[in-house]
Amino acid sequence: MLNKIETFIDNLSFPVNPVGLYEPITYSLEMGGKRIRPVLTLLAHELYKPCGEAAMNAAVAVEMYHNHTLLHDDLMDGAEMRRGKQSVHKKWNANTAILSGDTMLIEAFRLIDNCKCQRAEEARKLMIDTMIGVCEGQQYDMNFETRNDVSEAEYLEMIRLKTSILLACAAKLGAIVAEAPESDCNAIYNFAECIGLAFQVQDDYLDVYGDPAVFGKKIGGDILCGKKTFLLINALQRANAEQREELLSLINNAVILPEEKIERVTQIYNTLDIPAITQQRIAQIYDEARQHFAAISLTAEAKQPLWNFAETLLGRKS
Repeated sequence: MLNKIETFIDNLSFPVNPVGLYEPITYSLEMGGKRIRPVLTLLAHELYKPCGEAAMNAAVAVEMYHNHTLLHDDLMDGAEMRRGKQSVHKKWNANTAILSGDTMLIEAFRLIDNCKCQRAEEARKLMIDTMIGVCEGQQYDMNFETRNDVSEAEYLEMIRLKTSILLACAAKLGAIVAEAPESDCNAIYNFAECIGLAFQVQDDYLDVYGDPAVFGKKIGGDILCGKKTFLLINALQRANAEQREELLSLINNAVILPEEKIERVTQIYNTLDIPAITQQRIAQIYDEARQHFAAISLTAEAKQPLWNFAETLLGRKS
């Protein structure tokens, strides 16, 4: 399945001119990645019928849009690297990242328009609603940077919009193009949305408590940049006045050595039982995903590949 996606992407044809517009798009797509979203589209589609041209266009439309967001996110965050290579704004410049990113957004719509199926309009509306939601999630995330009173509910809504609904969109698109029953399309959407939430909260957990060799990056990055995560938000809510003051002081301290900052913040998390609270929330979301999965009106055997894929996403160990 992954090979089919890579082949389809490799066969996309972009003009040579104007110079500087399309090269960054090819560069971004060639960085690879896990292609989680397009794989999810094809998996959902194959629950009902074999994948054809319409399904491939839908799958790659989601991947094109996802990469569009990465170009803009890297620019907004000032990130210099992406998947081990220079980010587009670093390799070229900020204006290039904006314009090439915008072109990728338009290309995503072109791919959706190529989905010739009975429910094409429904697929197009889902993509539009998802794109708006992702922008809303990004704005919430930006707003949270200057707030120390973000609630768990606000945080979960932010990651639902910024991350989870694109996974949900990818899965539901596959089902829509396959002309699956509406009830199944909705159950698949809700299932994938829960998996996305659980994945992001787990990502927050592993950034502090994961094994770098398994997690794939250094531990404590969120602490060093003062990112509002599930762990930090819950710690600030549960801390007494003294602990809260110390936590905020550490997070905002740009002088303290990175190793010491990570160690001291982690100690506060441990004192407040944040690891157990986080794991409990992940388990709750996972249970919700299982309920939505059960609502898909296929045999357990027929829909098992979708569950297996979800388990690979959540199978990273600390």
